[in-house]
Amino acid sequence: MQQSVVAIKATSVRHSRLQSRVIRKSKAAIVAPPPIVAPPPPTTSAPRGGLLVYKDDAWRTTPALTPDLVDGEISDARLDRRTINSRGDTEWAVEAPITFSYRVRECPDVLNPRSDALLFGHLSDGATLAHARARKLKRVVVVDSVVHQLHGERIEAYFAHHDVETRLLVLPTTEENKNMDMVLTVAEAIHDLGIDRRLDPVIAIGGGVCMDIVGFAASIYRRKTPYVRVPTTLMGYVDASIGAKTGVNFAGKKNKLGAYVPPALTLLDRSFLGTLDARQLSNGAAEIVKMALVKDAELFSLLEEHGPSLIEGKFQDRPGDVESNAVGAPSRVLTLAIQTMLEELAPNLWEDSLTRLVDFGHIFSMELEMEALHSNKLFHGEAVAIDMALCACLATVRGHIDSSIRDRILAVMRGLGLPTYHELLDEKMALFAIEERIKFSQTIKMPLPVGVGASRIYDDISSDEIVAALAMAKGLSAEPEFSP
Repeated sequence: MQQSVVAIKATSVRHSRLQSRVIRKSKAAIVAPPPIVAPPPPTTSAPRGGLLVYKDDAWRTTPALTPDLVDGEISDARLDRRTINSRGDTEWAVEAPITFSYRVRECPDVLNPRSDALLFGHLSDGATLAHARARKLKRVVVVDSVVHQLHGERIEAYFAHHDVETRLLVLPTTEENKNMDMVLTVAEAIHDLGIDRRLDPVIAIGGGVCMDIVGFAASIYRRKTPYVRVPTTLMGYVDASIGAKTGVNFAGKKNKLGAYVPPALTLLDRSFLGTLDARQLSNGAAEIVKMALVKDAELFSLLEEHGPSLIEGKFQDRPGDVESNAVGAPSRVLTLAIQTMLEELAPNLWEDSLTRLVDFGHIFSMELEMEALHSNKLFHGEAVAIDMALCACLATVRGHIDSSIRDRILAVMRGLGLPTYHELLDEKMALFAIEERIKFSQTIKMPLPVGVGASRIYDDISSDEIVAALAMAKGLSAEPEFSP
C-alpha cells in the first residue's frame, strides 16, 4: 500500500477572519444575522507598542523597528496599550495567533518492529529527532481492552523490541465509561511515568472513545502534552482520529467536556479493520455516508455500487488491486472520506463557526444515542444514520430533493447495514433536540441534502416539517424498530 500523508495546519485568528468572509459571501446557506458587537470605547490616547520583538533573551513592545532591534525575532503576536476613557483607565489588547500542525499518515503494518513511525513519526525536525533517538524512550500506551485481546501480544512485543519503558493501560473504553474518571486514570499514568512533554507522546490504540479520552487527558496534563492516535475501528479511521476534538460525556450528555487539541500524528493502519465484525464496520461507514451526502457525488456513487461488498470485505483491497497498483473501491472510498472530512475540519478546527456541514446527522442523534445507551444500545454511527435518514425525509418534505433521491439515500445506508428508523426518535425527542441545538448554537444551522453529493444549511425548519418527516421515515422503514 502506498503511504500518504495529509498535513494539517490551522491558525485560529486567521481562520476567524476567513470564516467571516465565507459566511458573508454564501448565498445558499440560510444563516442567522451576525451578532451585534458594541463599538470599542472611545480612546483618549493612541496605542503604545504593537510589535513584539525578542532580543537579548527578552520580549519587548515597540511601535516600529528601531536600529537596535532589526536583528531581533518578530512575533506574530501583537500587544497594544492605551488609555480608554477620560478617567485614565488603561487597557492592554493582546492578539496571539495559535497554530497547530499535525499529520494524518497511512502506515501499513504500524506494529512491525522494523517501523519506528509509532515512536518517532510525530517529529519532523532533524535535530529534535536525533535528540529523541539518543535518549531513553518512555511512553504511556492506552489500549482498548477488546483491542488488547486481539493485538496485545504484538503491541507489547513492539515496545519491548525498541526497549521502551511503558505504562500500558488496558481500559474498557466504551461509551458507557467515557467520563472524567477514565481521563484522570490516563493523566495519573502520564504523571507517574514522568514523560518529556515534547518528546514522549501518549499513544492511544483503539476506537473513537479511546482516542477521545486519551486526547482529553493529554490536553489537560500540563495544559498540552502531545499524543498519537492509532485507530483500530472504521469510525476512528475516518472520523474520530483525524480532527482536533477530544472529550467525554458529562451530566448525561454526549461530549460536554472536552478540548480542541489535535494529535501530533495519526497513523492509519487499515489491517486493524480486518478484525472488525459487520456491525462495527457499518457503524463507521455512517460517517463515510455523511461526507458522501453533504459534498461528494463520487463517494456516494462508490457506496451505492460497492456498499455491501465493502462491509463483507472489511474495507480491504483485493490482492489483485495491490499487485497491480490499482486503486480499488475500498482505497478510493477511504481516501475520499478522509479528504472531504479534513477539507471541512481544517479551516474551522476550533469550531469558531458553528455553521458546519459535518454536523449533518448530528442534530437528533445526540439525544437518541444517549437515550439508548444502557438498553438496546445504539452505536454512534447507527444513531447518526437514523438522524441522516430523518433528514433525508425532511429534505423531501421541504422540496429540496425528490422521492427518488431520498430512496437512493436510504438504499445506500441499508446496503451498508445501517438502520434508517428507531421508534425512540419520536416527536418529543426530535423537538427537544432542536431546542438543545438552538440553545447551544444560537440557531438550528441544519445541513440538509439538496441533491446527490450536495447539501446546504438551513435555519427555517418548522416543527410541522419535522413531524411530517418523522411520519415519512416511519412509513419507509424496512422494520418497525431497529434492534441491535
